[in-house]
Amino acid sequence: MALLDMSRGESQGELAVASLPCPTGQFPSVARRHPPAHRLERTIADLFGLEPVGAPDDRPWLDHGRWRVGHPLGITTETSGEGAPYAFLTAEGEGLHRIGVGPVHAGIIEPGHFRFTANGETVVRLEERLGYTHKGVESLMAGASLERAARLAGRISGDSTVAYSIAFARAAEAALGIEIPARAHWLRALMAELERIANHVGDIGAACNDAAFALMHAHTAVLRERVLRQSSACFGHRLMMDKVVPGGVAIDLDRAGAEGIRSLMATIRQAFPPLIELFDNTASLQDRTVGAGILSHALAHQYGCGGYVGRASGRAFDTRRDLAYPPYDSLRFDVPLFQEGDVNARLWVRIREVEQSLGLIDQLLEGMPSGDISVAIGHGPETREGIALVEGFRGDILCWLRLDPTGIVERCHLRDPSWFQWPVLEAAIEGNIVADFPLCNKSFNCSYSGHDL
Repeated sequence: MALLDMSRGESQGELAVASLPCPTGQFPSVARRHPPAHRLERTIADLFGLEPVGAPDDRPWLDHGRWRVGHPLGITTETSGEGAPYAFLTAEGEGLHRIGVGPVHAGIIEPGHFRFTANGETVVRLEERLGYTHKGVESLMAGASLERAARLAGRISGDSTVAYSIAFARAAEAALGIEIPARAHWLRALMAELERIANHVGDIGAACNDAAFALMHAHTAVLRERVLRQSSACFGHRLMMDKVVPGGVAIDLDRAGAEGIRSLMATIRQAFPPLIELFDNTASLQDRTVGAGILSHALAHQYGCGGYVGRASGRAFDTRRDLAYPPYDSLRFDVPLFQEGDVNARLWVRIREVEQSLGLIDQLLEGMPSGDISVAIGHGPETREGIALVEGFRGDILCWLRLDPTGIVERCHLRDPSWFQWPVLEAAIEGNIVADFPLCNKSFNCSYSGHDL
């Protein structure tokens, strides 16, 4: 059990892992008292056949009516036909109509179905139907070597491959009692901040594009591309996939790479402020973002929303600060916080986080220790468990795993921050017009793949 310091705006509490045997195939529902557990319990029922007794919602989640009942992890056998229709929630009232969007979309985004109930153009209710990108991750993890499992972890959600890899590596290292070299910690953080900048600048522009302001999208896309190219030049992969491994990192940063990153930081510092001034001074853009898609302070806290979604609605939590891990425990940075909870606030959190990441990268390059970048990974004489919480660009990513005495993964669960962001998006869009959904959705930018496991 690890103490969670919530003194910076949250109640004092503890973070713990509790295990409950389920010999009868049942467990008491947590969701009946804690709504954020709804979808997790429905997923447990789909994947493992365990019944949450007293659950307020017993509909399937990942199972789209094609899995054989009782099949372990529910991933290899399908029932015939299309399965039973999904029971969407109803809404009653005069003049209401339904609009179905997806799961196949006009763009190249991943599949998800959105069922709107509207009165004219005003959204009365939104219900999501996800699970279309279910990949059977928990089953693929079981029985995998540590090396293969690390590669799988880095592919849960490709835009967060560094953060997921760090979470998995730290969980494995905790389970095995391994301390990695200081330089490896600093290189991991450097990759994580580059990943954060690339995603934030790209999504700021993409949100503006959904408000028909394509100019911002074009300029931020150029900045994102520069980050990806420099990442490739330094670490051999545009997304830095498979560069963080249990025991450290797989590649070092040379002098030329460090100078390239310094040059990139100077470029962003020169190009980014004029773009933000343009964003802030374009009245038509402000008209679309200010006051749209408001997520209340209460819901953000109830669902433990992480990242820019929570911080735009007054939830001051950042794993890098509040459960600090190396090297963030020795770095200086602020956690941007806004109270408005609208599209504009979520974009401003990301703008400020880009600025903070630039400062963090300066510190990382300046204080980068010398030495080894990895240590050998062994295994213990008994079954071991490890857990880690890491700050990705969307928020806190959790990894829990259990290793057998030979170092093979018995079980591994990776939890994306989107699990607690998708549900509140349904609430944030209520009362807005249908045409504002793409903008609200992009301001959340929840992960389909990271959620569907």
